[in-house]
Amino acid sequence: MAHTHDHGGHDHTGHDHGAGHVHGSTDKKRVLIAACLTGGFMVAEALGGLLTGSLALLADAGHMLADSIALGLAWYAFHLGGRPATVRLTYGFGRVKTLVAYTNGIAIFVIALWIVYEAWGRLQAPTPVLGGPMLVVAILGLLVNIGSFFVLHGGDRENLNMRGAILHVLGDLLGSAAAIVAALVILATGWTPIDPILSVLVSLLILSTAWSLMRAAAHVLLEGVPPSLDRDLIARDIEATIQGVREVHHMHVWSLDGTSNMATLHACLDEGVDAHQAVSAVKKRLASEHGISHATVEPEFGQCADDGDDHGHDHVHKHDAAPHHDHHH
Repeated sequence: MAHTHDHGGHDHTGHDHGAGHVHGSTDKKRVLIAACLTGGFMVAEALGGLLTGSLALLADAGHMLADSIALGLAWYAFHLGGRPATVRLTYGFGRVKTLVAYTNGIAIFVIALWIVYEAWGRLQAPTPVLGGPMLVVAILGLLVNIGSFFVLHGGDRENLNMRGAILHVLGDLLGSAAAIVAALVILATGWTPIDPILSVLVSLLILSTAWSLMRAAAHVLLEGVPPSLDRDLIARDIEATIQGVREVHHMHVWSLDGTSNMATLHACLDEGVDAHQAVSAVKKRLASEHGISHATVEPEFGQCADDGDDHGHDHVHKHDAAPHHDHHH
């Protein structure tokens, strides 16, 4: 479908490069530091878990392995996200971060389920655990995780990729804390089942947070309307505030990466209205009032170019089920 593009109104479509760009580079460094800290200590914790026979330590090392990989991926996603768009990827690489956040969620799920399975076996047949060395390794692990957490916590917490990274480190922090508690209980009472019990509790906590991260990332990947926006209200707002706009339909609102919002819409104009001015006004309104930085507006007089039949507001809903047909910019 031929799009009537208003290139004059496109000067604000740099996808929030100002403040977002500064955040991006510091976030990238933060994630890399956290990845190195986590990866380095993961080896020590895995060895500690094997030597002491502690599942809580092994569970935490398992988390740390996934986390160092996830943090590495998160760093790579930031690295790719800064690249300019290509002929094949016209929107650029911004969504790689969302894809990584979703994959992270799946990885956490798998690890947490493995820990629950392993813990069940250990509860059936308790194994001896060396409380002293376990306590030392767990405390060191906690210190490393606290360091990583503070490094990441200074970043942009609205960013899905950063949320995924923080979630991983938070899981490690809980894992180390649980290992410390388990080690103290074993040292005081010699009751080893506390080790698998606490590792399961940590897994369950992490599963719930992983689920919410995956839902948020999936919403972006499914081109869902960003949670902060209401498409129908925005359409009504344009009809009410922009002079000469009779009706808005075929409206799609989605987010590229969880921060940069986009829209396409048809604006049905009154006869005699200057189409260029109306389109510019719609774009300015979307950018200033609704945080939609990139919009494609198709002006229409009389009949909709897409179909000749009756064209009510219902069409907005009918078209939602159909694949996006007008996202080429």
